[in-house]
Amino acid sequence: MATAYTALVSLAQTIEQIQQHPRPPVSLDKQQVRSLQDNVVVLQEFLELYSHRLISPEYEDGLVVRMADVAHAAEDVIESHIVDQILHQYAENITSIHHHHHFYQDLQKVIIDMDLIRKEVIEIRERMGTVQDRQLRRNSNPAGSFMSSSTLQGRKQAMVGSDDVLNELMDKLTGRQSDCRIIPIVGMGGIGKTTLARNAYENPLIVEYFDIRAWIAVSQEYNTREILLELVCQKSKESKDTLSEEELGEMLYKSLSGRRYLIVMDDMWSIEAWDELKLFFPDNNNESRIVITSRLSNLALRISGFCGLRMNFLEENKSWDLFCKIVFGEEGGCPLELEEIGKTIAKNCKGLPLSVIVIGGLLAKSEKARDYWEYIAENLSSVVNLEENEHCLRILYMSYKELPIHLKSCFLYIGVYPEDRKIRASRLRKLWVAEGLLKRVSLEEVAKEYTKDLIDRNLMMIDRLGCRGEIRFCKMHDLLRDLCLREAKKERFFCTPELEQDISSIQRRIVVLDQGTSKKKYDFSKVLHLAPLVRSLTCDVEEAAPLACFRLLRVLKHYGTKYYTEKIWRNEEHPVEAIFKQVNLRYLACSVPLSLIHRYPSSMHLLWNLQTLVVEHDGTVDAPIEIWKMHQLKHVDVFRLRLPDPPTATGMSLFYQTCRR
Repeated sequence: MATAYTALVSLAQTIEQIQQHPRPPVSLDKQQVRSLQDNVVVLQEFLELYSHRLISPEYEDGLVVRMADVAHAAEDVIESHIVDQILHQYAENITSIHHHHHFYQDLQKVIIDMDLIRKEVIEIRERMGTVQDRQLRRNSNPAGSFMSSSTLQGRKQAMVGSDDVLNELMDKLTGRQSDCRIIPIVGMGGIGKTTLARNAYENPLIVEYFDIRAWIAVSQEYNTREILLELVCQKSKESKDTLSEEELGEMLYKSLSGRRYLIVMDDMWSIEAWDELKLFFPDNNNESRIVITSRLSNLALRISGFCGLRMNFLEENKSWDLFCKIVFGEEGGCPLELEEIGKTIAKNCKGLPLSVIVIGGLLAKSEKARDYWEYIAENLSSVVNLEENEHCLRILYMSYKELPIHLKSCFLYIGVYPEDRKIRASRLRKLWVAEGLLKRVSLEEVAKEYTKDLIDRNLMMIDRLGCRGEIRFCKMHDLLRDLCLREAKKERFFCTPELEQDISSIQRRIVVLDQGTSKKKYDFSKVLHLAPLVRSLTCDVEEAAPLACFRLLRVLKHYGTKYYTEKIWRNEEHPVEAIFKQVNLRYLACSVPLSLIHRYPSSMHLLWNLQTLVVEHDGTVDAPIEIWKMHQLKHVDVFRLRLPDPPTATGMSLFYQTCRR
């Protein structure tokens, strides 16, 4: 669904950019534009409305795929015509009326296909009604589960490396503040929020301190009445089934009044859930406490007024301690011959307790043999994500599933970065813009909002802040990246080909990572021609990208070592000209040896929609005066780029340079 939504957003952006461009390469028929825009709005609204609970299964897959295909087809027609026009006019300085006629005909065929999908969508909405997804889920799904203290007995998990935050939680639970305090615990899925809350909940001091304790798992799909029913009717649920939500809430309020209580609300996802329950928790002015666990930092801030207790990743020695407890028990120790490989396994879990627990649980039940442990160490990611043992990914998938549809594609896109790569936040935002993933007009400001939102949801982590407090670098945990790759493959969002047959004609984004010592190596330069419609190509390999295969590239990222890069470029007759004939580019980042380039060609201005230019080379390079015609160019990161004076003061484009001196 993220792919379909992104395709529609991208199509709308493409049309808008053509209309707003000071020198548009093509003119669009007003009636066709109106039809496309109307259809896009209807289809987008449909996907937004049913982003969590889509239509019935017999429709879902086929309809969403058809939406993506028809939006892609419309862009293919428009951008292919743009490329033809620009290159044709550059070569012969004329415009072909014949080409215009075919363009309008081809575009009209796509509009007819989109009209049919729009009619089908309208019919489905009429049958289903326009009830909001959350209301549908509340009426049709069971409540979160209630856990009394007896239910939780015996389920206390090993907790290592969180002593400080546990002590802080205990202090807040037993502090002398008389009013009812809300204590959020926040962190990414699998970080140990529930384990921390459970260890405090079962602590003998806490059991003695509070008159009443209750644990409720709220989860994404909650039902307010069922939660109240569980809280009120621990032992006589049947006799209260006929009571209304208001009657149950009143009973709960009365049962808690005058008593010191502790309520743990585990796995909270929405402010609505809290708003509907908070009225039934009285403030007895007797040190009652409510603990909330959530993956959403901004939700904790809204509920309690502070960011809450944050769960951090385990340090290496703490990961090892937890690993030993899981594998060998409280009293056991790791055999000397397994210690080195065991520490490697624990380290590769990257500090995520959930990953340590899953791997540790597997090894606890298996033979303690070094060759088997070495196999686990070499195949850690695949072992964690085995279909029959997908506990990690199932937990993390909940965070992805709950994302608003406009954030899903931005999250999936982060998967194009190699494992453990520090991600420059500003570059990531520019790539989102260039890929057409953002819906609103002020795209770069929206990209900043989206970055912060993903961080608040603990799906990305801040790696380094700038001197002014802005986010400079961010990163992603390996398991979240695995989730990105899995969902991206399922959604056809991008392709990371491991075999030649993985590349097909429908691919829109291709990510070719360094194949290293893989036995599956293939000559990707010879097979990329199988994907002529690709819009985004990211290459982290030494071979040259066969640029002649692509006409519609928007994003090209291709870096290599100096030796290999020069060797590659010398195989091209006019290497720099080849790059700057990719006239549809919006984002260009590459490395070119200075021995092959001292001046960018005058054809550079053919990149009518280029927004970001990043070129790595040594020495000074001259830009042609035509650079001032590049009205969309806003970000330039080139080592010692020498700019000519603009033709006139008013002829300067909107771009600014961030040249490294």
